[in-house]
Amino acid sequence: FSFGSVEADFESGIVKRAGQPVPLAAKEMQLLRYLVENRGKVLPREEILADVWEYQSGVSSRTIDVHVAWLRQKLEDNPASPRFIHTVRGTGYRFGE
Repeated sequence: FSFGSVEADFESGIVKRAGQPVPLAAKEMQLLRYLVENRGKVLPREEILADVWEYQSGVSSRTIDVHVAWLRQKLEDNPASPRFIHTVRGTGYRFGE
């Protein structure tokens, strides 16, 4: 899957930005894949917690926010004004342009 200057091969676990490898932690990769697979859909934090983190103890919606921030730092051209990973205030996140 590709978006902007990013290419993600979820089967091999390799993500590149502008042709350069981008190291992602396992949860970052799972979260990115989940967002991409549900692109265009608003994903509530609770749904992300259930499907990506499987409600592991000690995981809060702030954990999701932190992981999204890390993905933006690594993948977005301008993390402060994301083009692909959008926040839907009071609800969750949406992937798409």
